[in-house]
Amino acid sequence: MTTDPRVDAYIAKSAEFARPVLEHLRKLVHKACPGATETVKWGMPFFEYSGLLCNMASFKQHCAFGFWNASKINDPEGVLQVKNKTSMGHLERITSLKDLPADKTIIALIKEAAKLNEQGIKKPALKREPKPELAVPSALAAALKKNKKAKANFEQLPPSHRREYIEWITEAKTDTTRDKRIATTVDWVTEGKSRNWAYQKG
Repeated sequence: MTTDPRVDAYIAKSAEFARPVLEHLRKLVHKACPGATETVKWGMPFFEYSGLLCNMASFKQHCAFGFWNASKINDPEGVLQVKNKTSMGHLERITSLKDLPADKTIIALIKEAAKLNEQGIKKPALKREPKPELAVPSALAAALKKNKKAKANFEQLPPSHRREYIEWITEAKTDTTRDKRIATTVDWVTEGKSRNWAYQKG
């Protein structure tokens, strides 16, 4: 059994009711898939086996357990919530060991998930709809109009980069802050910089 001390720490910090649930799920994963390894992603324990396999999490009043490839798993007993989920994970809200399906059911699902990973069957990619273009604030438009290079550069920026500047300006809580951000935007755009240029590598 390949364990990760970060998972031990996560369980130790969880609420008292959650610890036995998380420990039990952890044991079932390793029993069903001895080759699984542990890691922490997005702040919660994940199990990997030829890719992401499943994950668990604890909250103030419940725990969650989910499969990375849930939509592809054969679920003859119908215990997985894949569509119209009411909570995180693919089981009902787990508040104690009594809320879990039978061990043999969970083990069968984990084995099925591992088999899918071995076969290279991937989770369907999410289709992201492009965000609509934001209107340029009148104050920014007026400032850009006074600087031809800035205006031209701004119009040539990718939509996402224009959005970052516009949101930064419109989120200003005072006129003074807004005006400072507009001035900075004009300076940076004139130099061909994106809003987050300072954090970009290379």
